[in-house]
Amino acid sequence: MKNLRELQEAREHEFLNPYAAFSDCSLGRDREEEQCDIRTIYQRDRDRILHSKAFRRLNAKTQVFLAPEGDHYRTRLTHTLEVSQTARTIARALRLNEDLTEAIALGHDLGHTPFGHAGERALNRVYGGGFEHHMQSIRVVELLERHGNGLNLTKEVRDGIQNHQTKGRPATLEGKIVRLSDKIAYINHDIDDAIRGHIITEKEIPTEYTSVLGHSLTERLNTLIHDITMNSEGKNDICMSPEIERAMLGLRQYMFRSVYTNPVAKGQEAKAEQMIEELFCYYSEHMDKLPEEYLYMIEHKKEAADRVVCDYVAGMTDRYAVTQFRKIRIPGAWDVY
Repeated sequence: MKNLRELQEAREHEFLNPYAAFSDCSLGRDREEEQCDIRTIYQRDRDRILHSKAFRRLNAKTQVFLAPEGDHYRTRLTHTLEVSQTARTIARALRLNEDLTEAIALGHDLGHTPFGHAGERALNRVYGGGFEHHMQSIRVVELLERHGNGLNLTKEVRDGIQNHQTKGRPATLEGKIVRLSDKIAYINHDIDDAIRGHIITEKEIPTEYTSVLGHSLTERLNTLIHDITMNSEGKNDICMSPEIERAMLGLRQYMFRSVYTNPVAKGQEAKAEQMIEELFCYYSEHMDKLPEEYLYMIEHKKEAADRVVCDYVAGMTDRYAVTQFRKIRIPGAWDVY
């Protein structure tokens, strides 16, 4: 008699698109494990990411605006959840593997630094090996979680995480959905946050884009999701119509000009970058100050010291980075002022 997992796997073959990534056809994990009798292999990956420390820390990491005055601005966690929701909607409409899609979406930003891309730029400068958050996300799931053992995720989930950036080429359609959903999410919710922060107004967005995509967050999301779904139906690819894709990329360029490099929105980023650089330099010179789990990585896993310092700083939340910086740079007797 088949167990619940096997019944789910059988139903996938009955219902899902022939181009879907079927759970029982996964390329598997680096370390073989006994299968769960209830959950499919991708459902287990989703749960492992959801329960990881790195996932919880996303709640206190910047998306775009540093220390915004308001409770409704996106964090790295809410961005991740919005990516997941958009990706799952598209995957379900196309009858692709929603569990794989969700796992990739939830894990795609696990390696992001404090203070958003400002922190990423700073670590890329000071760490000799260079730093890219999508590769750090892979390092988190393959090594850093579970005391140096990693989450032992499937190859499909790790491929989707590694290739979620613009230049990436995911191996599965589910990974391609997440790659597009990441852009859809951040372009639209960053517009929403920028309007909330009085950086731009809806009327200032060029009409060449709003006339195609819509004049509100809801209209634009609806247009983009429908376009991907309609243009990908029955194909072994995830694609958009040329008109909608041009408008989306144009809107993205507008956001870079008007928001992502705007001195009002980004005025504090130089300070954040300096803070990250100083934290990296301090811990590189004072290795004994690293937490025990990171010293373990150096002593027992034989990881390079500067690589581990980079891991530690990259894993910090915004608040924790500020707290550690204050401890390092401000004498204790002065901290009351």
